[in-house]
Amino acid sequence: MAEAAIAQPEQTQQSQGERQPYSRPVFRQNLNVNSLQAQRVMERSFDRVSNALFSLDVILRIIGDQKEIDQVEEIIHGHIDKVSEDMTKAMDQLQKVMTDNGIEAVPGYSAPVNYPIEITSPQVAQFAHLIRNLDKLMSLVDTLWLNSILSSQQRSDATYEWQQRLIKLAGRIIGMEKRARISAHTKGKDKEVAEAAPEQETTDPELSSEADADLESESGSKAKSKAAGKKAKAEEKASDATA
Repeated sequence: MAEAAIAQPEQTQQSQGERQPYSRPVFRQNLNVNSLQAQRVMERSFDRVSNALFSLDVILRIIGDQKEIDQVEEIIHGHIDKVSEDMTKAMDQLQKVMTDNGIEAVPGYSAPVNYPIEITSPQVAQFAHLIRNLDKLMSLVDTLWLNSILSSQQRSDATYEWQQRLIKLAGRIIGMEKRARISAHTKGKDKEVAEAAPEQETTDPELSSEADADLESESGSKAKSKAAGKKAKAEEKASDATA
């Protein structure tokens, strides 16, 4: 009797030495963002943070043990949870001001943007949720400003402050990825890491300086490399004041 041929999955028929792409679970969603500040955070940091979180997971599995992986995940959760808690408190306070002043309606926005996103880890989902909440918070601030409860200066300060909270968080996550790559290099694993999780350039100057500052802070350095992002900060704050 002739032996039956066993069909090989198409994706495994690769030339010798070619790495099998890592097939990871992904939710594909659309994130609708109304406010200027949330749009800035989305455009400047979301893709880079998503890549950093994926790379962190890959790098740590190459160079570390499960205990170390769990510790890093716990640190990231702690950073995200802190921003989320503070944001929830701020929204509750603004909602109370609205209620005390009999305000119920919130404004629409003239130029909302719909972003297709990929959720590839629980941390990416949490960061996307932070951006949604930032958008809601900015809507509350704008509501109180349009009703003359907040001055233009108060509005500008509040919107800029919260935009920067998320930018700093993004920079901290990217800084953690950079530390993991340095650790891989010292352990002689940099080639394996480069193949499994190629490094993505951080093109935003302020985001890059935040990541570098976090890296320096972790290593005990007192220096803060903030100069690259100062111009962008000043321009954005001036734009907020006139928006």
